[in-house]
Amino acid sequence: MIRHLLSIKDLDPEGIERVLATAATFQADGPRIMRKYPTLRGKTVVNLFYEASTRTRTSFELAAKRLSADVVNFSVSGSAVEKGESLKDTAQTIEAMGVDAIVIRHSSSGAPNRLAGWVSASVINAGDGMHEHPTQALLDLYTIRQHFGSFSGLRVAIVGDIAHSRVARSNVWGLQMMGADVTLVGPPTLLPPRVEGWGVETTADIEAVLPKADVVYLLRMQLERGTGATVPTLREYSRLWGLDAARATLLKDEALIMHPGPMNRGVEITADAAELPRSVITDQVANGVAVRMALLYLMLGGRDAREEVPVE
Repeated sequence: MIRHLLSIKDLDPEGIERVLATAATFQADGPRIMRKYPTLRGKTVVNLFYEASTRTRTSFELAAKRLSADVVNFSVSGSAVEKGESLKDTAQTIEAMGVDAIVIRHSSSGAPNRLAGWVSASVINAGDGMHEHPTQALLDLYTIRQHFGSFSGLRVAIVGDIAHSRVARSNVWGLQMMGADVTLVGPPTLLPPRVEGWGVETTADIEAVLPKADVVYLLRMQLERGTGATVPTLREYSRLWGLDAARATLLKDEALIMHPGPMNRGVEITADAAELPRSVITDQVANGVAVRMALLYLMLGGRDAREEVPVE
């Protein structure tokens, strides 16, 4: 298994399949993983989060603890970072403590790559700037495969703020790697530069895409990154590119609605659309624990999960 996960491209299709299959083993008894495994007993995982997070940090913490690892949660607030400590200094401090893995989220693209060059521990990218979020892509791939079994020929529409989205980048590359066709939907102001090099279709017409889509993946409008200035108003954005229950009727019966969270309800998706039976948004959250367990298990443990005996 790979030493670091800095990009979804660090995995080939076989590697992705191995992560997904291992996650399914942990989830064999249902989406809520109640058992605890001894695999990573004696290992230490540090969650190094320079940006606020609820889902990702908690998911990694639960995943590590379910594998019996010790977990240290590091946040910028109240740390030496507020006193001017650099990422390299923080990395060297953590390295001196003898940890086994560092899960990092940072506002600067490329920060996990720099960190990986400074430490001997495994580094997992939990989101860096507007670059990538590979574990989100893995849990999304897992969720899609739960429903369709295969990615070959699936049509996935990714809608919204693609320019600022690390989730979009990792998902586009992961989905393409596994054989799905991807269409990016949104206003031209929210498409990234040189998007023609991504190998995807692009359109501003969401209603033309929805009837053909197997999955509609709605992205959060990242207002903290200034995306509100790229559209006339949020109400206008919602009218043209948001998903409500009425617009969702354009989807095929078996199509899925996905969102990485947190949702701006009433902007990219309405409450009624988020709660439709075809919505798998809460499934994504549950699956995130299993997928991150699988990743930590394979990177730090390395055995076949089917041979693992739970301790409770």
